[in-house]
Amino acid sequence: MSLTNLSDTELLAEFRNPVTKEKAFTAIIKKYQEKLYWHLRRMVVEHEDANDVLQNVFIRVWNGLEKFREDSQLYTWMYRVATNECLSFLEQQKRRSSVSLSEVESGLENKIKADQNFDANKLEWKLQLAIQQLPDKQRVVFQLRYYEEMPYEEMSRVLETSEGALKASYHHAVKKIEDYIKNH
Repeated sequence: MSLTNLSDTELLAEFRNPVTKEKAFTAIIKKYQEKLYWHLRRMVVEHEDANDVLQNVFIRVWNGLEKFREDSQLYTWMYRVATNECLSFLEQQKRRSSVSLSEVESGLENKIKADQNFDANKLEWKLQLAIQQLPDKQRVVFQLRYYEEMPYEEMSRVLETSEGALKASYHHAVKKIEDYIKNH
């Protein structure tokens, strides 16, 4: 039986059935792994780091899916798990490196500049560098709104923050990005 065309509600029902639990989880992974990967990749920059964080996300999802009450959409809940896992990863990197925050940020900037297609004159690369200058939480808000086009209402559920705070955070992020692009 193929589970790939089932709705989230149907997949969750299949997940709760011991006979189809693993197949249902595989279908959930197939359905969401690419979206979650790119969400994480934009935050951590490197493919290997994004993959590592994504593996942790799916472990957390596997362990937490039994308790998922469906108060929100499955996708929204998984985004929340991925975002929290990503922020934890970035915090661990900062602590582990025992270097200043600016050194970690310039490390991310250097990873972007090391890409073989990097061209500092292209706006898309300037945008990537500008995004890396943002504080982690502003970066998440900017990415969810700009790349994912996530409505503030849904973002509020993902990040467990008020819509007003998210709008302010996005506005500040856009302003910082504009300033960075103008000055670099």
